[in-house]
Amino acid sequence: MTTVKAYAAEQADKPMAPFNLDRREPGASDVEIEILYCGVCHSDIHTARNEWGGTMYPVVPGHEIVGKVSRVGASVTHHKVGDTVGVGCFVDSCGHCGNCKDDLEQYCENGHSQTYNSFLQDKKTIAYGGYSTHIVVTEKFVLKISDKLPLEAVAPLLCAGITTYSPLKHWNVKKGDKVAVVGLGGLGHMAVKIAASMGADVTVLSRSPGKAKDASELGAHHFELTTGKENMKKMAGSFNLIIDTVSAKHDYNEYLALLKTNGVMVLLGVPPEPETVHAASLIFGRRSLVGSLVGGIKETQEMLDYCAEHNIVSDVEVINIDQINEAFERTIQGDVHYRFVIDMASLKN
Repeated sequence: MTTVKAYAAEQADKPMAPFNLDRREPGASDVEIEILYCGVCHSDIHTARNEWGGTMYPVVPGHEIVGKVSRVGASVTHHKVGDTVGVGCFVDSCGHCGNCKDDLEQYCENGHSQTYNSFLQDKKTIAYGGYSTHIVVTEKFVLKISDKLPLEAVAPLLCAGITTYSPLKHWNVKKGDKVAVVGLGGLGHMAVKIAASMGADVTVLSRSPGKAKDASELGAHHFELTTGKENMKKMAGSFNLIIDTVSAKHDYNEYLALLKTNGVMVLLGVPPEPETVHAASLIFGRRSLVGSLVGGIKETQEMLDYCAEHNIVSDVEVINIDQINEAFERTIQGDVHYRFVIDMASLKN
């Protein structure tokens, strides 16, 4: 075991604080990574504060990890010391179920191992995330990162990037498709950038008129307010695909009405309470309401390569680790454009 510095939540009502963490020595197929940057996802806050239940304390969040390979096991062939690499939302899966064989490890039928607050595949060792100086990960779940892009801005691609890329790719978004993005936050701003790069005609749907300028700068072609009934009525039957990133309570039926025939609305956000969907919202128009998680390892690597080719990164604000509690509060208030990223050098000092 190697002891490394980290930040952890030790109780739901306690702030994040310094914590010493034991990492395993790299096994034959393991890669040890010195973490350079780690993005701050809203999931980190939900988990640290046990808002979804099931938090195993102490918890070390962080699943948007970029760093340099510091050691490799004897059997590792795809990565070498000094390589720039990334780790996303999960670090292992069973490897033998139908979904794993189809490169859909995120839907592992036996339960994938999330990067933190999850059990590794031995079902007893707890995983600790990227708010730490180092992490050790099985080779297959380590991703190659291009040095062409600013690494701090690449980190959120490991969650926000793949979460939005995956449905856009799965539903075959192409030039001329009309895509709407509901909510312009960490996920929404990536959905706009990626959909626009695919040639889609992109509309941001928002309750906040002040976000119109940002939407345009991010690549959206249109901005529409959802607060007025007449405006929503005007948009009826307009879109091939709606990417809904909102985790607050809202009426799905109002947005389903904006889909064309055979249109699809993809849920990425998780509101705190179940929403009611009227059958008629789907039947009249043969519309679909679906959900999507992150992508598998193969697709995540594809996304990273795509973003490097198209010069796509997240808009970030870099912080030191001792600012994490303030960053949590600002994230809750929506006071970030659009992702906080921790410079992990601040933890090593």
